[in-house]
Amino acid sequence: MRVLLAGASGMIGSELRDQLAAAGHETRRLVRREPSSPDEFRWDPAERSVDVALFDWADAVVGLSGSSLQRLPWTRATKRRILSSRLQATGTLADAMRRADDPPAVFVSGSAVGYYGDRPGQRLTEAAAKGDGFLTDVVDAWEAAARLAPASTRVAFARTGVVIGRGGALTPLLPIAKAGLGGPLGSGRQHWPWVSLHDEAAAMVHLLGSALDGPVNIAGPTPATAGEVVKALTQAVRRPYGLPVPAFALKLALHDAADELLLADQLVVPQKLLDDGFVFRDPTVQDAMDRLVEVRAA
Repeated sequence: MRVLLAGASGMIGSELRDQLAAAGHETRRLVRREPSSPDEFRWDPAERSVDVALFDWADAVVGLSGSSLQRLPWTRATKRRILSSRLQATGTLADAMRRADDPPAVFVSGSAVGYYGDRPGQRLTEAAAKGDGFLTDVVDAWEAAARLAPASTRVAFARTGVVIGRGGALTPLLPIAKAGLGGPLGSGRQHWPWVSLHDEAAAMVHLLGSALDGPVNIAGPTPATAGEVVKALTQAVRRPYGLPVPAFALKLALHDAADELLLADQLVVPQKLLDDGFVFRDPTVQDAMDRLVEVRAA
């Protein structure tokens, strides 16, 4: 396939590009700076500027652009960037597809499990309803922007959770764990929808060639609590599992980002991927953590 990537320089985008190349697919990348290689093409989402000819070339488009959720705490300005960056990028891609003479057959648009909000005691498949909170509204608007792609383009929303890989959300916890201070965040009993970096990108490759559309949960097949995730990290670095960080301390430092990123309980199930025959390379959080430590040591 010929795949156009937006957000290819990020952690997920870089892994996806490598896996696409290994599978024999041709990629072109949208960048916001001056292109430095023949496969790079400049775009400006804030100005809705992009070369429509690229969308006639592409069989598929993957959109992963958006301001990081890890810029903490979430100030009003940060929240505006989180929302506007996703709407501008996704809106630009969808608009270019509509203007193309031969639109891409598939659009895999980045999304997030934040759509579900805090849902203790619930098993969250793709059929689960929208929750409450800042991230639920962001994801809802983000996916609505992707739906503006032409009717002939199959659109899949890659609802992703905590990606375990080099440069991922858990990277700040690694030196803490190595110091023997890793412990549960809050009670540690809240479910965290985790997935290894390899499986995150592999699931997107799978979506390019499948018939799946609409929301698709990308989360590991074996659910884990926050405590189990951090414990897996401490075991991977062979350090003790330490004292918890109280919820009030997290809220004091991070405000509502603590509630939505660290303390929310989300038992997310990748039902569509499993039903479609996708096989996870890293089925448990310990598998993912062990590989993370191995990669960083290499």
